[in-house]
Amino acid sequence: MTSSNLAPDEHGGALAGVVVADFSRVLAGPLASMMLADLGATVVKVERPGSGDDTRAWGPPYVGTMSTYYSSVNRNKRSVALDLDDPADLELARRLVARADVFLENFRPGRLAAFGLDADTLLAAHPGLVYCSITGFGSGAGADRAGYDFVAQAVGGLMSITGAPGGEPTKVGVAIVDVITGLHATIAILAALRHRERTGTGQRVEVNLLSSLLASLANQGAAYINKAGVPVAMANRHPSIAPYETVRTKDATLALAVGNDRQFAALCGALDRAELATDARFATNRNRVVHRAELIAELEAALAGDTAQTWAALLQARGVPCGPVNDLAGAFDLAGQLGLDPVATLPGSGGIDIATLASPLRLAETPVRYHRAPPDLGADSADVRRWLESC
Repeated sequence: MTSSNLAPDEHGGALAGVVVADFSRVLAGPLASMMLADLGATVVKVERPGSGDDTRAWGPPYVGTMSTYYSSVNRNKRSVALDLDDPADLELARRLVARADVFLENFRPGRLAAFGLDADTLLAAHPGLVYCSITGFGSGAGADRAGYDFVAQAVGGLMSITGAPGGEPTKVGVAIVDVITGLHATIAILAALRHRERTGTGQRVEVNLLSSLLASLANQGAAYINKAGVPVAMANRHPSIAPYETVRTKDATLALAVGNDRQFAALCGALDRAELATDARFATNRNRVVHRAELIAELEAALAGDTAQTWAALLQARGVPCGPVNDLAGAFDLAGQLGLDPVATLPGSGGIDIATLASPLRLAETPVRYHRAPPDLGADSADVRRWLESC
């Protein structure tokens, strides 16, 4: 496997020298390849001529002429437009794979075999390759099912535990299953690269939306498989902790996340209701969960005396986890106030700056770097083609 010297990105990073041939589109795959690019890998994004990644058309909103959906997961990459039905372009795609360390795709299982880009063919030709496939429902009996986040949230049970009790099942406000699956793909790719470093051998890596969702159900999934019954939607309440939900104050709702008895005692003291901490109904978390309705009634009666912001400041000072229910403006403002730098801005084409969501990764020696705006379709085709044709 040969590392890239394609118009080099001299930005270092933990994955400097790793080349990723990214044949994925939409969200899970592009998120994974962007994380690898943020960490220093050279990512070449292969797109269909004319239309490119599906998310290029998913707007409004736009920044300039680029959809913000596309821009959210495609920084630090190069875009090359290749038509796999064209023999010359297919040959270039194969040359790209020959120079890559990682091949990433989310085609329907079996679709790439027609081009000789399936795992069996490529791993036989390039035994050091890490071949990562992302599907909706696996490569077995679910291979023919299209993988979209909304459908995965529905059939995977997530919607059944989201929303108001007895209300319409509700999806999460972002494509959270795609995001989780992209993170799982990134973890698996990094593990496979580490294995290759030790052994010289690549391997096939597979992740799918449904398995990623089920594995991420955490306490809710564990309760179900251990015969605790089928969980249901509880709005903002937690099935096993109380008070761990939104509560009403004088003017707005407040999120309370009381995880132990010490925090509960601090909450009661701050509300000038210290006796609640020793009340037999509320003294332990188990009892607070059983007597949740009475507990919340007592807490909201006390909280009605002041505003959510006032209570949040007081309770945080007492070590009680809580906060107001922000919109996105409030959320980004808070992150800025805390010095978390939630936005990275890059100069895009046409002189338009493109704001992207900053990586949450903080590495002291090999920091994440932002050096390429999300590319226009085929923006790097000429350079990539010259590089591949010289192979």
